[in-house]
Amino acid sequence: MSRAGKALRTLSRVWQTDPRRDPNPLVYALLAIGAIAYPIWAQISTGGQGDFLISVIADAGVYILLAIGLNVVVGFAGLLDLGYAAFFAIGAYTYAFFASNQLLTTPLGTAIHLPFWIVLLIAMFVAAGFGLVLGAPTLRLRGDYLAIVTLGFGEIVPRVFKNLSEWTSGVNGISALDKPSLPFWVQGPWSGDPFAFIPDFKIINPLGFYVIMVLLVGTCIILVNNLRRSRIGRAWMAVREDEVAAAAMGVNTVRLKLLAFAIGAAFSGFAGAFYGAKLSLVSPENFGFTVSITILVMVVLGGMGNIPGVIAGGLLIYLVIFIFLPALPPLVESWAESLGLGSLIAQNGDWPGIGQEVQRLKFLLFGLILVLTMLLRPQGLIPSRAREQELIKGVHEDTTIPDRHARAGTTRPVNPPHAAHARGAPDRAGLRLTRCSALRVPG
Repeated sequence: MSRAGKALRTLSRVWQTDPRRDPNPLVYALLAIGAIAYPIWAQISTGGQGDFLISVIADAGVYILLAIGLNVVVGFAGLLDLGYAAFFAIGAYTYAFFASNQLLTTPLGTAIHLPFWIVLLIAMFVAAGFGLVLGAPTLRLRGDYLAIVTLGFGEIVPRVFKNLSEWTSGVNGISALDKPSLPFWVQGPWSGDPFAFIPDFKIINPLGFYVIMVLLVGTCIILVNNLRRSRIGRAWMAVREDEVAAAAMGVNTVRLKLLAFAIGAAFSGFAGAFYGAKLSLVSPENFGFTVSITILVMVVLGGMGNIPGVIAGGLLIYLVIFIFLPALPPLVESWAESLGLGSLIAQNGDWPGIGQEVQRLKFLLFGLILVLTMLLRPQGLIPSRAREQELIKGVHEDTTIPDRHARAGTTRPVNPPHAAHARGAPDRAGLRLTRCSALRVPG
């Protein structure tokens, strides 16, 4: 079948899917259309001055990559990671070391300049390696204890980069990082330039970073979807639902959790390398605990275990934190002026003015937005179908049946097989259970 036929078949499958039962195909289609149409809209709506709007969404793509990676750890494997920003920092500093003159000022005395695409893979594997280093001694822990260990790791890594000033320049960070480049590029009237063949084309335009980010996010979505449908993905979900039952069925839970940590860390290193290349600056102040919490909020708010939900949550939280809240104080001042409440704008005694007051309370407003969202949509914006059914219908672990030997009007749960004693222990109905291990079947 030709590619056009496959595309038409995919579109027909999306069209025939009921969005109320499975909204994922529709969300993917809307995201693809939006990714293509957004740069065009940004340039048209601003009269050709839409580079800032395009750059904002390219930056949001970094957080989407981080959310997709953390979804592997939290949403698929059910592990609580509070130090995810550490792997983000490791990926960014890996790019800084291999794509700048930083190593020239270190004891090595030699600068290394590798292409962006190679360093992208190196950062991914380095971050995955540190994920293995963190996970190997700690993944036998569970729940709160694992969360505390990952929190400690997330606090240690930025401080190590901050204090190793001989290698990392300390609080000043590493600047003047190499920009991504292509082996060649052809420019022409489509870009507003005369036709020419350009070797070693440097990507400095926000549109170029936007295209790279869309390609990276699309690649990661395909990889994670394949992982989710594979045997490893099914084993992760078994561990998430009941680790003891999964181990009893022969699943190597420690190895699988270690693999989830390594793959999640690899995505974070991926995002860190792009972040360093786009910003051309890496500083330890950019990888604090708040980054880890922000990514975790994106995953939970969007819908744990569901990739379209995580993408939607990442976009929403990023736009609220970095666009809506900073623009809120002047917006509130304009509202007050239009409503004839100009006296609230000026400072008066202890009153700092409504703009400054909103500036002080903006994270309180952010918290209220999160609380209201989780009250209205506890399963997330676009949850996985399994989690949505769990929250709507509940999960019944014990089956209750009538007991003929008990008093009328009462019921008792069926005892699981392991609840009986080994030697003739009486159950609640007064019956005795006998051990049958010594019985042999004649043959």
